[in-house]
Amino acid sequence: MASGLFALLDDIAVLAKAAAASVDDLATVALKASAKSMGVVIDDAAVTPQYVRGIAPKRELPVIKRITLGSLRNKFLIILPLALILSTWAPATLPWLLLIGGSYLAYEGAEKVLGWFGVHLHGHDKKAETEKVRSEKEFEDKLVGGAVRTDLILSTEIMLISLANVESSNFWERLGILVIIAFVMTIGVYGVVAVLVKMDDVGVRLAQWPGKSLPALGRGLVKGMPHVFTVLSVVGTIAMLWVGGHIVVKSLYDIGLVTALYDVEHTITHAVEAAGGVVQWLAATLYSAVVGCVWGIAIVGIIAVVSKIRTGTSTH
Repeated sequence: MASGLFALLDDIAVLAKAAAASVDDLATVALKASAKSMGVVIDDAAVTPQYVRGIAPKRELPVIKRITLGSLRNKFLIILPLALILSTWAPATLPWLLLIGGSYLAYEGAEKVLGWFGVHLHGHDKKAETEKVRSEKEFEDKLVGGAVRTDLILSTEIMLISLANVESSNFWERLGILVIIAFVMTIGVYGVVAVLVKMDDVGVRLAQWPGKSLPALGRGLVKGMPHVFTVLSVVGTIAMLWVGGHIVVKSLYDIGLVTALYDVEHTITHAVEAAGGVVQWLAATLYSAVVGCVWGIAIVGIIAVVSKIRTGTSTH
């Protein structure tokens, strides 16, 4: 009886080790698959803090919590099921979806770059921007709703890029990998956002402490955080152009519409091959960012022209 029990425990231990190894393998594959979505993740982290501006400091973390839960709903209830269905029964649609998403990222990045130079080809709805809200809760609800809608787009890109880099053909392995990516990315991004948003409050607290070192550090945090968010915004814009351009180039190649852009990228990386992998990566990244910027500016121009034509038509 005892030997049977020990044999059973031994079998359980073997199964546990196998399960742990399997989880570890899935985590490793998930990390590799999500690596190319880092640009979108950086942009997500750079965009989100703007949604807590204008609200009371005591409500910042609750708002970020609501956005985090909304992001998890986006990933697990909408994006993940659709991505798995399409990748299983309609894989040919993925390059087209990636092309649309990459074009959107390039468009958003190009708009921001043009904005740096004071170029705004189409205005925003001032009435919507200045609309009064009747309560703090309504204001907060609108902020959260806007953040969750933006997250839906960025999260879709993260999951599609990750899915495109998952080599396994097994449905359950793909599901496990994407679940890990969805959870880790969400908690990671909004955890970082929560820390960044509260750093100025930490600075205020430190500035009130006795002594010289901690108050000086606190004042530095308070003064420095706006610059940190500015840098994050610039990095996020560059990341959008880089990731968007790369997705556009690769998707056009996979679809077979335009292969020249992909060939040029390979020619550039081959030309600097002797300089090492870092230089190759920088060259490919710069090329993708340039392509993304040009592609995005073209889309901005097309949208501006169409908008102008529609506006002109509606006035007659």
